[in-house]
Amino acid sequence: MSLQSKVMDAMKVAMKAKDNQALESLRAVKSAILLAQTESGAKAELTEAEELKLLQKLVKQRKDSAAIFTEQGRDDLAAPELAQAEIISQFLPEQMSEEEIGKVVDQIIAQTGASSMKDMGKVMGMANGKLAGKADGGTIAKLVKAKLS
Repeated sequence: MSLQSKVMDAMKVAMKAKDNQALESLRAVKSAILLAQTESGAKAELTEAEELKLLQKLVKQRKDSAAIFTEQGRDDLAAPELAQAEIISQFLPEQMSEEEIGKVVDQIIAQTGASSMKDMGKVMGMANGKLAGKADGGTIAKLVKAKLS
């Protein structure tokens, strides 16, 4: 089942439940999917990797917005953003723990023979490819940086 059909099914459930927060989040996902499809030309469906990247981007946007609102003391605006991020996250695969990510990063460092910060780009490229959708890029970068410095 494609992401678009999963989102549509979830939208129907949210409409019946009169859950405006979920509905708003799901409409944002649907809109982003349609926008990505029109940007990439006449492709009917996005690949799974493109869908994951799109969902991660939407979750990151919401979390970043919530962080900014919280810094400014606007918890009333941060709460809906975090709730939307949580709803969108349901469509992502289960996220790996820092310990699991660390093990994968260790394997990649051993494979590439990386030994210093000069090799961070090479390690990050492989790690992002291997952990796509399963881990946050910021967490990966933090762990890679810690292990290479």
